[in-house]
Amino acid sequence: MSSGSTCAVVGCHNNSRKLKNALETFCLEHQQLRKACPCPPPYALHSMPRKEDRELAWLAALRLKHPPKRVYVCSFHFIDKKPTELHPDPELYLGYDRPPPKKRRRLTRTTLSVTASNQASISTQPPEPHLHSVHTQWEDPSQQDHQYCNRSRRKDVQDKMSQCDEVAYFILQNDADALLYTGIALETFNTLVSTLEGYDNNEFTMPVRDQVLMTLMKLKSNRVIGDLSRQFHISQSMASKIISHWLDKLEEVLRPLIPWLPKETIQATMPEAFKKNFPNSTCIIDCSETLLQKPRNLGSRGESYSHYYSHNTVKYLVAVAPCGLIMFVSVAYGGRCSDKFITMDSGILTYLKPGDEVMADRGFTIKDLLFERKVRLVIPTFTKKRRPLTEEQVTYTRRIANVRIHVERAIRRLKVYKILSQIVPISMAPKVDKILRICAALVNLREDLIRDTQ
Repeated sequence: MSSGSTCAVVGCHNNSRKLKNALETFCLEHQQLRKACPCPPPYALHSMPRKEDRELAWLAALRLKHPPKRVYVCSFHFIDKKPTELHPDPELYLGYDRPPPKKRRRLTRTTLSVTASNQASISTQPPEPHLHSVHTQWEDPSQQDHQYCNRSRRKDVQDKMSQCDEVAYFILQNDADALLYTGIALETFNTLVSTLEGYDNNEFTMPVRDQVLMTLMKLKSNRVIGDLSRQFHISQSMASKIISHWLDKLEEVLRPLIPWLPKETIQATMPEAFKKNFPNSTCIIDCSETLLQKPRNLGSRGESYSHYYSHNTVKYLVAVAPCGLIMFVSVAYGGRCSDKFITMDSGILTYLKPGDEVMADRGFTIKDLLFERKVRLVIPTFTKKRRPLTEEQVTYTRRIANVRIHVERAIRRLKVYKILSQIVPISMAPKVDKILRICAALVNLREDLIRDTQ
């Protein structure tokens, strides 16, 4: 307790400062300040008497473990609002008259094992036929058929209710919902789920349809794990495990959907814009970057820093066929890497054959690399010594820009998945390569990027 002019009763906070502030208020009845008003003050503070017997009686009534040097008690704790001959000691609201706290109810667990005494009593009593339970060894064979019938009937009911229990059943009602949450059409999503049925983990109790939907929603909208776990009524740790599991399985299943098309297929599906001006085009390449959360490791921070974005990024190479299909997506590199280094290290050069034609931006200074493989590089014309381009060069550059825009459209589709257009958290960095391949495969599952093919 604090010393001074504060009530010493446990839980009481009346003191002289509050009393002084109360006297400074305005009395509505007498239209003057309360200190000059005939109204009595709200309470008074009474000091402990000096007589030894009364002092001991006060301390015994207050039950203070560490009494202050000067003990005051306000008038609320006296029967007569002050010490009198009949009631000289504080007796009301002394703080220790509160009911004791309720004890927590102990949880009693029932044991499933049979004790020795129960076994002895069972052995002495004649066996009575009844259903099998955890406390006995006896079982009525005549009841087994009925039990199996109940199980089969219950399974039929569960099968009928399983569709209604799925969160995906309520979220995905049409193609618009499917495109919003997964980036693909509803029929494509259902086909994908049926393909993934054999890849589920027995540890997860959620339906496979919900697990795949939650994973694709993470890729499409990049929602936090806590938000997804609440929507699917599971814990955050379980949601993280499910997403990590299906990222591995989706990458394994969808990897064949990013094929390097044969030359004949490329020619057969080539749009008119390419046939007219660039009939030998094999692919259009470009690099893109995705922002990355700043790593704690200084070495990783320096390798991933991009001077173009003034931020830590991951950089990857995308190759698109003239028809708009993504044929190649590299692994993720640090934002510090150049386009030429990624082209050399990613492995795309192994797919190119003599006579192929690669279209790229001015930043791809890879003419020497392609020359070794007898591959032609098509890039916009450079201006030399600030001289203006000729009319033929301007026309040639415009034709390249007219068809090279399709690789940017493909990358734009890729970044519809917000996990690639927003900042990738460090916790997802080990999965970036698989996320890139999954998103590229899902983009290929959508309708044609260029619709004027013959």
